[in-house]
Amino acid sequence: MLDLLLRNCTLADGRTGLDIGMEGDRIVAIQPALAADAAQTIDAVGQLVTAPFVDAHFHMDSTLSFGLPRVNRSGTLLEGIALWGELKPLLTQEALVERALAYCDWAVAKGLLAIRSHVDICDPRLLAVDALLYVRERVKPYLDLQLVAFPQDGLLRAPDALDNLKRALDKGVDVVGGIPHFERTMADGAESVRILCELAAERGLRVDMHCDESDDPLSRHIETLTYHTQRLGLQGRVAGSHLTSMHSMDNYYVSKLIPLIQEAGVAVIANPLINITLQGRHDTYPKRRGMTRVPELLAAGIDVAFGHDCVMDPWYSLGSGDMLEVAHMGLHVAQMTGQDAIHACFEAVTNVPAKILGLDGYGVAVGCRANLVLLQAHNPVEAIRLRATRLAVIRAGRIIASTAPAIAMLKLPGRPGEVNFQL
Repeated sequence: MLDLLLRNCTLADGRTGLDIGMEGDRIVAIQPALAADAAQTIDAVGQLVTAPFVDAHFHMDSTLSFGLPRVNRSGTLLEGIALWGELKPLLTQEALVERALAYCDWAVAKGLLAIRSHVDICDPRLLAVDALLYVRERVKPYLDLQLVAFPQDGLLRAPDALDNLKRALDKGVDVVGGIPHFERTMADGAESVRILCELAAERGLRVDMHCDESDDPLSRHIETLTYHTQRLGLQGRVAGSHLTSMHSMDNYYVSKLIPLIQEAGVAVIANPLINITLQGRHDTYPKRRGMTRVPELLAAGIDVAFGHDCVMDPWYSLGSGDMLEVAHMGLHVAQMTGQDAIHACFEAVTNVPAKILGLDGYGVAVGCRANLVLLQAHNPVEAIRLRATRLAVIRAGRIIASTAPAIAMLKLPGRPGEVNFQL
């Protein structure tokens, strides 16, 4: 007797007509016409079943804080950073926890069951660290929350940032973060990368660094990050987030840089919604799109994921926790409109970020964790096109969220009968 059985499923790789059987928290069978009974059976009617969405780059300490203590009138990155600085002294642990838990509810409803969140450690109280460590434990039964110790105001620029970062890691924060382009000088930025990579190597931790989130083509800290990754043997454990300066670099330098990233095994995390809105602000026309060179990085065999980055916070007043919206924006910004390219964008919010986070048992295969999402779509392209309804969200073999199908019923003058179609 199975605990849960999904019949007549289509998978992202195109296989269809498959039944997926689950016992406890594991997938135990995937095959056509599975001869088994189950405590609960769902007919997927040929629709897409995927492993959960994964957000490789987010800021949960600031989420849902839009308008506090004021609105970012310019909508720029630097005003957002300044505004966050104004808000930090006013934060309370209770409010941080309340907003983070509310966002986790949004995430679960959208089939987003794993998030890597950067948490600012420049407040010596480590208020946000303690709040998100608490939230991480609260949501553990239904969402994997990985935390990055992030020196928002600069490791060397902010007083006691390195000590604060070490204290955050001692408390149980998972990943070492950084922001070298925000240091006072290029030299300080490079030095911060060295210090942080050595700290990660010493503690056996992963690295995820805000790197070159700038329109300045001379912001080249990703080069330093790849060097220290190789020097310290951190291959496969390091990600460079944003890398928007690559959008402005000349092609000759990029022809050197991309092989360095590939050789070092450094992953890349682009944030389409935020990169397209915060970058290119000093341009009139032509205006730069700002997002890093996703197609070129993928062509070199580099792991590239998409992150949501912000939802209703000092930097971005929109967002809903929908990784299909992120993929939708990503394919437009990168002009990845070929069928294979659109599938790659779906991978960028599922399998690739799961690999970057090191998620155990992720996937749709026998032996994987029984964490799945049933979408109102028949393939990844349709899922992105429609930002498909999450009909069922499954965690550990149990349905934890469901949404009714989105169907429009039209009764139009001059047209006999009702017209039904999927929204």
